[in-house]
Amino acid sequence: MSTIFERIVNGEIPCHKVWEDSAHLAFLDVNPRVEGHTLVIPKRTWPEIYSMDEDPFLDLWRAARAVARLLKERTACRRVVTVIIGYEVEHVHIHLLPTNRLADFPFPPIDREAQAKLAETARRLAG
Repeated sequence: MSTIFERIVNGEIPCHKVWEDSAHLAFLDVNPRVEGHTLVIPKRTWPEIYSMDEDPFLDLWRAARAVARLLKERTACRRVVTVIIGYEVEHVHIHLLPTNRLADFPFPPIDREAQAKLAETARRLAG
């Protein structure tokens, strides 16, 4: 079954396109967190970002940088926040959010349990 993003790429579902090249598409998120909230996707389906081959991975980041620069210029925002969540749709996508202050994109609350285990977690992850 096709993902919603594959259907958008194939023209089966309309989108508010803001940028495109031969391998990527950028369009406004239909559930924006801020005005100008844009998704950048590869036209080829990858289930999650770290499963991508190196060249398409690097090309996706080049596309995201191009779109972020466009957003910054055209929205006059101070910064473009970049978020990759990876669960909403099984098709790699980068969220770009034009912001002017941290409150425009609130962080999740601090996990105090994880904070208390920083040294233990670092040892486990470092091997």
